[in-house]
Amino acid sequence: MNYLDYSIIAVYIVGFLYLGYHFKEQQDGNDYFLGGRNFSWPALTLSTVATQLSAISFISAPAFVGLKKGGGLIWLTYEFAVPLAMLFLMVFLIPPLFKSGIVSVYAYLEKRFSPLTRLLLSIVFQISRAFATSVMIYATALILSSVMGMPMWQTILIMGAVTMIYSFQGGMKAVIYGDVIQMLILMAGIVICLGFGLHYLGGWDSFVAQVDHSRLSAVNFTATGFQEGEEFGFWPMVLGGCFLYVAYYGTDQSQVQRLFSAPDMRTVRSTLLANGLIRFPITLTYCIMGLVIGTMVMSMPAFREAIPADKPDLMIPVFIRDYLPQGIRGVLIVAIFSAAMSSLSSAINSLSAASIEDLVARRRKLDPAAYMRYSRWAVLFWGTVCMVLAFFTGDIAKTVIEAINKIGSVFYGPILATFIAAVGIRRIHATGANAGLLAGVTVNIFLWLFVPSVFWFWWNFFGAVVTFAVGYLVSILTKPRVQAEEAIGWEKSEVKPVYVYILAGFFVAIVLLSVGMPHFF
Repeated sequence: MNYLDYSIIAVYIVGFLYLGYHFKEQQDGNDYFLGGRNFSWPALTLSTVATQLSAISFISAPAFVGLKKGGGLIWLTYEFAVPLAMLFLMVFLIPPLFKSGIVSVYAYLEKRFSPLTRLLLSIVFQISRAFATSVMIYATALILSSVMGMPMWQTILIMGAVTMIYSFQGGMKAVIYGDVIQMLILMAGIVICLGFGLHYLGGWDSFVAQVDHSRLSAVNFTATGFQEGEEFGFWPMVLGGCFLYVAYYGTDQSQVQRLFSAPDMRTVRSTLLANGLIRFPITLTYCIMGLVIGTMVMSMPAFREAIPADKPDLMIPVFIRDYLPQGIRGVLIVAIFSAAMSSLSSAINSLSAASIEDLVARRRKLDPAAYMRYSRWAVLFWGTVCMVLAFFTGDIAKTVIEAINKIGSVFYGPILATFIAAVGIRRIHATGANAGLLAGVTVNIFLWLFVPSVFWFWWNFFGAVVTFAVGYLVSILTKPRVQAEEAIGWEKSEVKPVYVYILAGFFVAIVLLSVGMPHFF
């Protein structure tokens, strides 16, 4: 690191502080949390993808593909279910939620079921998202401190403080447009790493001659996900993945809040379509980057010795530190900052929206000035909570990251089933929905604790099925205890058939491409 690298980082930080200042004029909650519902689909798409491409993904996924034992292009199977999930959201789940005009997605559950259902799921979201975000901050700070030579506490404070300031001032507008900028920087960083990696290997042909061909296999049709070592089977990744991604994009406040920020359903559909198409090419790009740099590690003893055997995730940071020229190194550090700050800003904004809508303003009418005051205090509160938790995450980060993924899958299936019942199964009432939710979560916890051979992707499927079954049975056997409001339900889809053909065809295309991946090298 030299003055040029630090200057690039300083310009980036100042630019984002100005971004928040530029959008500081917020009139009400519609402005602050939804940006006045005036975003275009390209901005919403890039913002959503930027949140997904966290710093952990930028660092850990390439290391999995290129260096970790048992890794390789099988990482691509994580993306198989995305086009199908976007199709389901577009046709069934999102239209009634969007037409309800809500800010917090959990408000729909109060209209359809009961206040208890809303509060329960909102609180689960707030606790789990804050904890997951703190782990992301810690892991990113650990990586950046190894590259920049700064104490970790300083890195955490810089990331957290800058993100809090521009989120505090600019609200959703600063978050969305900040994500767009950060996405472009991150993609530039991936391409730069890929280009320099190929340069050090002597070009594409030299890379192909040296790459470990065992890492090129991407699809396993025989693995079921019901035994140890079968985590990446085709069917668990597609079926379990469908439930996971529908739940994440359609019921998690941090994601669905972006869709609520669209001006109309046409923009929502375009955003979902673009998300279904753009994720795989980006993932494929950073996977190939991981293969290239992993091949470089194996062919260069000095590089290999610089990466501790028990810390393969340091592959990209060491590459940035030791093999990129001055100035370019600063751009890559900015790319990591961008990925982390995009995820953090989204988390802070969505946590604040859920807190204000579901806890503070749920039963009382706040004037715009009071609403804005509470909202900004909520941003500061959640930003501080995430930073403080990051200091206490400590050396258990790897275990926690894995645990958070599993915790998400414990809840996502049952939560999704609850929303699907709310939207499309009128026979299920509040008592049945709450009982089904409890049963689904209980079954998934049982699988986690006592049946470890079942891959956690399956929990999303099993939890949803159990929630449906118990919810419907209890609703048949009991009378509703709560008279809920009438909520907008599912109606015949307005989706054009061409959207269906595109997303279904793209699913088939990416599976075939992944199957044939070994033949492209």
